[in-house]
Amino acid sequence: MRLKSLFVTLGVALCLAVNIAAAGPLEDAQIAYNNADYETALRLLMPLADQGIPDAQFNLGVLYANGQGVALNNGEAVRWYQRAAEQGYANAQYNLAIMYYN
Repeated sequence: MRLKSLFVTLGVALCLAVNIAAAGPLEDAQIAYNNADYETALRLLMPLADQGIPDAQFNLGVLYANGQGVALNNGEAVRWYQRAAEQGYANAQYNLAIMYYN
């Protein structure tokens, strides 16, 4: 439960701090997430993540790790964290390490 709280806190903090330079769907996903509209956040993030945008990949990992808008699925969380981590996204590297540790 403590680890889940860490992921939720980290996810919210990072969503608030996301780089808004890529305004549009990513910004809209952030707003949806902040409003607890996880289904909309998921719908907006998925195509961005598939395009290789690490912010979106990381945030999808958060959704899957916390079961927000989707069934909790650690395998999917790892998959999205891994994709972002491979691009040097430090927060994804951290979350991935925590998941492997646990």
